[in-house]
Amino acid sequence: MNWIALTTDNQIELIRAASFMKPQLIFKHSTTCSISKMAFSRFERAETPNTIDFYYLDLLNYRQISTSIAEAFQVHHESPQILLIKNGECIYDESHYGIMMDEVIEQAGV
Repeated sequence: MNWIALTTDNQIELIRAASFMKPQLIFKHSTTCSISKMAFSRFERAETPNTIDFYYLDLLNYRQISTSIAEAFQVHHESPQILLIKNGECIYDESHYGIMMDEVIEQAGV
């Protein structure tokens, strides 16, 4: 999987803009949480569609960006959490054991 590191608040608007051309996914990951590690590992092992851009947010190093994401897309912060952005809006979010690639693909319509 080709992750794009999410390290600045400016990227949030770039993600929103790019979502009009193809779905964008943000994976918020806590590297010290065993549930987050399991969800991340399971997600990485899944077949990855090239019709979605995948962003990775390290919550321990970039917690403020998570807050900005929650505000920008009007979602409650969780960890681990995925957000699927399409046409400028978060159309799907899931956390913990609900993080599944097949659901992302279905929701993205790709």
